[in-house]
Amino acid sequence: MKLNEARAIITGGGSGLGLAIAAKLYQAGARVAVLDIDETSKHAVTSSIAEDVLFIPTDVSSEPSVGEALNLVLSKFGAITLAVNCAGVVQSKRVIGRDSLLNQDEFNEIIGINLTGTFNVCRAAAQAMSSNIPDDGGERGVIVNATSIAAFEGQIGQVAYAASKGGVASLTLPLARELARFGIRVMAVAPGIFETPLIEDISQPAKEHMIQSVPFPHRLGEPSEFADLVCAIYEIPMLNGEVIRLDGALRMPVI
Repeated sequence: MKLNEARAIITGGGSGLGLAIAAKLYQAGARVAVLDIDETSKHAVTSSIAEDVLFIPTDVSSEPSVGEALNLVLSKFGAITLAVNCAGVVQSKRVIGRDSLLNQDEFNEIIGINLTGTFNVCRAAAQAMSSNIPDDGGERGVIVNATSIAAFEGQIGQVAYAASKGGVASLTLPLARELARFGIRVMAVAPGIFETPLIEDISQPAKEHMIQSVPFPHRLGEPSEFADLVCAIYEIPMLNGEVIRLDGALRMPVI
């Protein structure tokens, strides 16, 4: 698959990892659509990338919202060859907290956005890709989902978040197997600690502690590195059905 011919959708593309991917793909010549629930992030997308990046307000946890967004992309681009799922939220709350229990609604909210939202986009994107004309290698499309190292080493307070990201990791192989007959690949990337808006409110001492926990390179990850990996996945046909850790050899401690 050639990046300059890609017609891509990026959920959560209004900031952080998603924005870095959108920028990288656009610079490579791809046609890019950003799907994000935060309509105010449209300015960040158009100002930091280009005015002609398609921005569609989308709630990934809503099946109708996802369907409408992808139909609009298809009407503008004619096809979708790459879907990158970065939309997600972080929650840190103990099951048995000091004042209350983690309730079902709070748990379901995280699952609904991070896991069900990813599934909604995967399903709709796969359906669209299945109608593509295959390239010389028989490929019709690529799906890349953002999971997290919390899927494997979730910390105290990350029960809901780790469960949601564990689900994203676990659906990778069975979905890749199912979509193989259409020439559609499915991959996941599990980032460690990256310099994104999600950690902007963390104090500098806390950030320094995070950095000390990364073996090498001794720093936080850069969104551009995540974007580079997504682009490499798109271009390398043998990458399929796997979760790649992108974490500088970090293994999360208990707390």
